[in-house]
Amino acid sequence: MNKVLAIILARGGSKGIPNKNILDFCGHPLVAWSIMQSKITPNIDEVYVSSDSYKILEIAKKYGAKTIKRPDSISGDTSKSEEAILHALQHLNEKYEIIIMLEPTAPLRKPLDLSQSIEYFRKHNLDSCFSGAALSDFLIWKKNKEGKLISVNYDYKNQGPRQERQPDYVENGAIYMFKQEIFLRENNRFGGNIGIFPNKFWQSFEIDEKDDWDFVELVFNKYLLNDYKTFKQEEYEI
Repeated sequence: MNKVLAIILARGGSKGIPNKNILDFCGHPLVAWSIMQSKITPNIDEVYVSSDSYKILEIAKKYGAKTIKRPDSISGDTSKSEEAILHALQHLNEKYEIIIMLEPTAPLRKPLDLSQSIEYFRKHNLDSCFSGAALSDFLIWKKNKEGKLISVNYDYKNQGPRQERQPDYVENGAIYMFKQEIFLRENNRFGGNIGIFPNKFWQSFEIDEKDDWDFVELVFNKYLLNDYKTFKQEEYEI
């Protein structure tokens, strides 16, 4: 019952960047980084890739992950990640203590992030958790129903010193973690006692559009690539 499962969700279709999960990112297919990050984490017991794409599933096998063929009916642009997780759990038909959901488009995880996030989850008795960073200096506005701009996280009419503002947090998409029973009860990655695993602000960037790719690759090369070389394993040439 104390087993930890990592599920990597990787669709074949993508409008922003066609076939992005199999494109080369810092020397490996993008989806492979989430697999390798999981495989070097000793407290993750099983690593699965769920995909509708046979090409992605073949890459997953090459990098040591097990695979789940996801039906096309839950692999569209409007499909929810929760649908893929539920399908995977029904396919596996096992009990797990913790399920980790990883998105290949958020590869800026440090080598110890997954291990430390599991420890954090257990230490704080969490039911669900996400990785994120504090946004201390961001003043956020949005448009209301009438199309007028309104300040969201501060009162522009009554601005106090920056040091007195409470931080907001960005959900960076790199790590989602939850207990199996909470997910099945809520049909949601969030539920019960929700926590945030702290990341650096530079880990807050994801690859969704073409303009994101070069920037995220630049960040990965600067902050992470050398660290991963120390985790080199026989199967991989990182």
